[in-house]
Amino acid sequence: MIILPVSGLLVMPDVTYYFQNDYIEKYMQGAPAEGAEVLFLLMKNEKRLKDMLQEDFWPVGVTGTVTELDSEDHSVSIHTGMRVNVEVTRLEDGTLDAACTPREEIEDLDAESRAKAFREVQTALLQYVGGFQWGIVARNYILRWKTMEEMAAGLSYQLNMTDEEKYRIVAADRISERYQRIEEAVYEFIEVSRVSADAEKAQTESNEKMYREEAIKKQIAILQKELDDMHPESVTDVRKFEMKIHDSGMNETARREAEKVLNRMKQEGENSHEYGMLYDYLDFVTDLSWKKEGAVQIDLDEAEKILDEDHYGLEKIKERIIQQLAAMKLKNRQSGSILLFVGPPGTGKTSIGQSIARALGRKYVRISLGGIRDEAEIRGHRRTYIGAMPGRIMEGIRRSGVSNPVMVLDEVDKLTKAFDGDPSSALLEALDPEQNSTFTDHYMNVPYDLSDVLFICTANTTDTIPEPLLNRMEEINFRGYTETEKLEIARRHLLPKAMEQAGIQKEDLEISEEILKKIIEDYTAEAGVRGLKKRLDAVCRSAAVRLVKGADTPVCVKEEELSAFFDMQPFYHEKLLTPDRPGIVTGLAWTQGGGEILFIETMFTKGKGECVITGQLGDVMKESAQIAVSLVKDLFPDQEELFENNDLHIHVPAGAVPKDGPSAGITLTTALASLVTGRIVNPKYAMTGEVSLKGRLMPIGGLPEKLMAAVRAGVKKVFIPKENVRDLPEVPQEIRDQLKIVPVQKVTEVLEKTGILEKGKKKEA
Repeated sequence: MIILPVSGLLVMPDVTYYFQNDYIEKYMQGAPAEGAEVLFLLMKNEKRLKDMLQEDFWPVGVTGTVTELDSEDHSVSIHTGMRVNVEVTRLEDGTLDAACTPREEIEDLDAESRAKAFREVQTALLQYVGGFQWGIVARNYILRWKTMEEMAAGLSYQLNMTDEEKYRIVAADRISERYQRIEEAVYEFIEVSRVSADAEKAQTESNEKMYREEAIKKQIAILQKELDDMHPESVTDVRKFEMKIHDSGMNETARREAEKVLNRMKQEGENSHEYGMLYDYLDFVTDLSWKKEGAVQIDLDEAEKILDEDHYGLEKIKERIIQQLAAMKLKNRQSGSILLFVGPPGTGKTSIGQSIARALGRKYVRISLGGIRDEAEIRGHRRTYIGAMPGRIMEGIRRSGVSNPVMVLDEVDKLTKAFDGDPSSALLEALDPEQNSTFTDHYMNVPYDLSDVLFICTANTTDTIPEPLLNRMEEINFRGYTETEKLEIARRHLLPKAMEQAGIQKEDLEISEEILKKIIEDYTAEAGVRGLKKRLDAVCRSAAVRLVKGADTPVCVKEEELSAFFDMQPFYHEKLLTPDRPGIVTGLAWTQGGGEILFIETMFTKGKGECVITGQLGDVMKESAQIAVSLVKDLFPDQEELFENNDLHIHVPAGAVPKDGPSAGITLTTALASLVTGRIVNPKYAMTGEVSLKGRLMPIGGLPEKLMAAVRAGVKKVFIPKENVRDLPEVPQEIRDQLKIVPVQKVTEVLEKTGILEKGKKKEA
């Protein structure tokens, strides 16, 4: 017996079906023979033979017999017999087998009723096909059917039925039920076909009208193009924007909005007071790059080379950037966190963004956010306002001319809030990788995909950046440069650029390494190299004047000429004090310009126990002074009368500079302890750390900058909180080599190591 799986075919008893030989031969060995028995298995879903399982077949099948083999068209005729219950099994060689038993047929319709039902349905079909040109062919085909079963088989693939619905017809044991299902399916087919034909006719008429309209438009466009080619200077604005919109590659939403504005522009005419606004909008959106840029292969070795060429030092930062580029290379798209470069001015935060763009082969855009207080500066103004403009982000995209620039958002910590809104909140959508694929500028009023833009933010401090915005970025700290690093940067980068800008050849100017060191030490006071660049520019300008006046080459820069070049005297650097009296201790402070040393000065004067604090100290630093007073009173209870019978004066020079922060706590405490004990603290000792009322030292920030300031001032020993030891790897080795760094946990340890408390006589804190 030939097992013949079928899908989509309505197999009815007592009907002849025709199959191609190759279809039959898939399921049997060799060609079929006349008289061969066939079992039709009804499949639930069409599958490949090797994937068929027992549960893929319905439990009712139909038997059949091969009645004719046609060698000319390679077809097989199979006449079906009765319905059977089947149980399919799968053999070890992957073929199918089935056991079948006859299924009961309930004859509840006589021959006359069957014929009547068939004629009614046949007549309905003949009436339906009579309205079509192909109806004659279909009529002859329909008239060949003699039974309802043949009709169902003939319309098998035209009926709007699922395989399950077709199976229900075959599985119906009552003839009346089977006929009723066939009638319903045929009448549904007629109605659906009629509705489809009407819809197709209406669609055809609509299409013909549309095609005619398009043809006319195309002819007009061809004629207009010929006119534009003949007179390019007279191309209308409307025609220009039509071409730009067509070639822009913008998404469907943006195209609809642009075409809507263009139609309005046509209707308004050039004399309309809104014409300029409409023109500006179309000019902006058509200038944007809407097309996805092709992926550029990232060469990590070349990227490392470019970063090393452009920036000296910054090893950890460059390593983090290379990690970001590696992730982008593996994913072949923008990936990773938004980078936030934090550090003092002039440390290379902005310029390294240019190097990243060069390493990636992308366009570079810088947007300054300093002082922005209006949300519309980020998101754009709505076009209903007079003078509406796009936001700075979309304006930057327009300037770059591409959809994937490296965009540096400078001074993100200088954003301010106002009644106009919070611009930092407007940045959230632009910087969030989950949202910026549909960033909507209010001016454009259509989404733009920013997901390919590599955003880099810069800031001097994170204190003023709102927490939700800061959470979307990965903070990378730029420490200040050491004097050795500044010397290398000046020699490799700043001086050659300054000479190039002044038009000086390399052989025409000679600046020794000693002169460069003198400029760094005496004429700059910064963590970065911005001031150093200005000094070298001044030197080169002065040298250029000499060369133009005919001076001998090379022009040699001498130390005594520097003050004249810069029109300034050397900076006064805070020097260590001479240990002449107790109550004065050297502290370390962090500023946005880098690290600084400061002196805490204390003094008792005749009075009634009041405490006077001067030096423009902030609230936090004043609280640290109060904690220091309480700690010293607790540590030295025998000196209580000093505090009761005298006024305490605490001063932090320089008085014109505001100061705040908790890290001066240990310095204040040590200064007061020195004052009450009368023991002088070595001025070459410096310290930093926040103190608690329990006398513990808590960690502080800005340790690398503070230690650099200590070395610059000549400090030899520095006391730091023990928990800040983890920050020491960030401090350059040359700085660590010049200092003795002492980690401490308690105030008493500092007092003991500075000689204020003797071992064994201290009070536990």
